[in-house]
Amino acid sequence: MPSKTRMWRWRPFAMHLINPMTRLFAGRMPGFGLLTYRGRTTGRIYHLPINVFQRGEHYIFVLTYGSASQWVKNVLAAGGCEIQVRGRDVRLVQPELIVNPAWELIPWPARFIERMAGVTEFLRMRVA
Repeated sequence: MPSKTRMWRWRPFAMHLINPMTRLFAGRMPGFGLLTYRGRTTGRIYHLPINVFQRGEHYIFVLTYGSASQWVKNVLAAGGCEIQVRGRDVRLVQPELIVNPAWELIPWPARFIERMAGVTEFLRMRVA
């Protein structure tokens, strides 16, 4: 069952004001990435600036707005996506939703912020 976090009400603000600005640098900054995925019903290509953390051959996404977000549903349905991190393009596959995550998967400052936001889910994907 998809969930929403305490941050869900801030989503429209982020989509219309924050995302357009961060889209300009997210693919090059540490701790950020520019996720590229295709819409399930529209077929449209989307570019989403997002926090991401690499752990070995996996990339970890903290689901700040929960698994009810359309990008999560689209990536799960497609079985993967692309991401630009630190200026490189990476193909990600095998998306796995993790509920009640092991918080050591992400750096401690992010742990604190995401716990305060009521986040209980991560999405983990493997490099293709």
